[in-house]
Amino acid sequence: MDLYKCRCIQVKGREAHEIVDEVCAERQYRLMVNGMPVTRMVASAEQLEELGAGFVVAEGLADHVDAVEVEGEEIRVTAGLRSGGDGVVGSSGGTSFLHPLPSVISDLQVDIDEVYQMTAAIESEDWRRTGGLHCSVLFCDGTLVAKACDVGRHNTVDKVIGRAVLDGLDRSRCVIGCTGRQPAGMVAKAAHAGVPVVISRAASTDRGIEAAEEAGITLICFSRGNRFTIYTHPERIAGVKE
Repeated sequence: MDLYKCRCIQVKGREAHEIVDEVCAERQYRLMVNGMPVTRMVASAEQLEELGAGFVVAEGLADHVDAVEVEGEEIRVTAGLRSGGDGVVGSSGGTSFLHPLPSVISDLQVDIDEVYQMTAAIESEDWRRTGGLHCSVLFCDGTLVAKACDVGRHNTVDKVIGRAVLDGLDRSRCVIGCTGRQPAGMVAKAAHAGVPVVISRAASTDRGIEAAEEAGITLICFSRGNRFTIYTHPERIAGVKE
């Protein structure tokens, strides 16, 4: 992870002393799809191929990608695009595209202990050191297959989805775990990618819950320690009775 070391003054009580702190570095990238500019992205400088592939699929622009290459500050994706979809600025500050939400079909079952294990896997050393990063993980059939940290919560989800896209994983067997809040735009990413379960350490919004209900996604939030809250489609969590 690209971290910036900064001299600063830390105050504890009434005492002040100089420290060297590690803070997150942010960069700007231009996303090109089939040679056309789509958006500019503020992101951390790692896993950029995953970011490009994941963004295109998670925003409903395409089901799959043919190729991704990164050159300088450009992320270039080749894909067969769907038609339609207006760009809007989402609550995360990034560009989102308005497409009808697909229905996520999956017979995946996750038990309570697995939810706790997946939540524990979300944290990273960089996340603990800086306090300025979001993290996401992707599990497929119970196995951790991708992990990403980034200055943007939406980017971390794009990156782990991108790993699944590039590796050709069955996304209907996947679970996303993340640190970020779950408004409608974040839930829509899972829906477009066909991921049936989202676990977040943070909260959702009313529209996020409505989107999860509509798309058939099991939305779990406030997953911390030994508790979590299931907002939609609890039937995928084994051992939970409504």
